Amino acid sequence: MVNPLITIAVPSLNQGRYLNAALESIFQQNLPVEVFVLDAGSTDNSLEIIKRWEPQLAGWRSQQDNGQAAAINEGIAQGTAPYVCWLNSDDFYYKNGLKNLLQALKQHPESPFVYARCWTVSGAGNKLIPYLTRGFTPWLFANFCFIAQPATLITRSAWEAAGGLDETMQMAFDYDLWWRLFKALGKPAYGKGFVAASRMHKDTKTANFTELHYRESIEVVSRNWGSVPLKWRVALPLIRTLRKLS
Repeated sequence: MVNPLITIAVPSLNQGRYLNAALESIFQQNLPVEVFVLDAGSTDNSLEIIKRWEPQLAGWRSQQDNGQAAAINEGIAQGTAPYVCWLNSDDFYYKNGLKNLLQALKQHPESPFVYARCWTVSGAGNKLIPYLTRGFTPWLFANFCFIAQPATLITRSAWEAAGGLDETMQMAFDYDLWWRLFKALGKPAYGKGFVAASRMHKDTKTANFTELHYRESIEVVSRNWGSVPLKWRVALPLIRTLRKLS
């Protein structure tokens, strides 16, 4: 049996209509992966889909947990592969997406992680707009998170050195992780091409908890950059006003 190259955690809750596509995109990468599905007690058809894929999964569970970040940490801790990532159950990889990330990270062994480009797509998977991704500079990163989480891959050694995700955070734990990895271990590598897709639909956490997302992001920037750029200070009051008007 070939040893796995990548440990992938798939956190999920009532995303049955997207979960199959996410898992299918993983196993179509033609890479030795170990996949752990961390379901938080779904009441839709998620269990049916998980059991369909069970022979190819390294593990799964379905029960109430301590949140998305904790579930991701749990899944990655169960694996042994030298590279790690997570894929939310409503996102998916494009063909050879993981291979491209893996190749880029191997070409830059000094980097703790790699990121590449990502499409924002509709619930049906139709391309809407490319995620605004840029080469890494700290100043620009303090102004906005240009790293799309589905399009990332991390070395296990870097993940373990950083201590994984901050389980006290609900929304911006990925932004927080990228900052901690950069400050402790150096700049990430920047891969080529579009490797993944992030769905935008009415049930996403980002759509439903926008204000919390911004509050946590501001905390991350303040802690890691030392000051809060004007963009964040203007955006949060605007979001609050729009929420009241709606």
